[in-house]
Amino acid sequence: MNFNKLFAMQKELDEKILNQHKLHNENLTSRKILALLVEVGELANETRCFKFWSLKAAAPVETILEEYVDGVHFILSLGLDLDVGNEIELTPLANEHSVNEQFLQVYRAIADFEKNQTKDAYITLFQEYIHLGSVLGFSAEQIEKAYVSKNEINHQRQEQGY
Repeated sequence: MNFNKLFAMQKELDEKILNQHKLHNENLTSRKILALLVEVGELANETRCFKFWSLKAAAPVETILEEYVDGVHFILSLGLDLDVGNEIELTPLANEHSVNEQFLQVYRAIADFEKNQTKDAYITLFQEYIHLGSVLGFSAEQIEKAYVSKNEINHQRQEQGY
């Protein structure tokens, strides 16, 4: 996955949002963290991995991937706030969690990052989220392609007053 490309694309989108909504003088970190938590919840809801009481199938894989990359947008944005874009180096995680357990790992990593907004906490969060994508069956290439596509949609939404 070309993280430099993704960070550059996210930076462009973030600047568009900051300019359009006149947010340059606001600290948006807590709002981005809350947005990420919501997006992870929406993703879990689409996978239905925790819904032991239901027989309904998960959403189509395309829907799940689109929800997944919504989270990537906020994680990249948080990384830009920490200025870690060009320094990011993620190592694959070897743990073998179920999808449900990996969602919980991601939530823990978000909570830790919210408390300790450090580069190390950020990298752990990003690694756990990328690992979630892997547990969900997504390749790095699929994630990058879906991110690029959703980033274009997000730019269009901003131009349309979303």
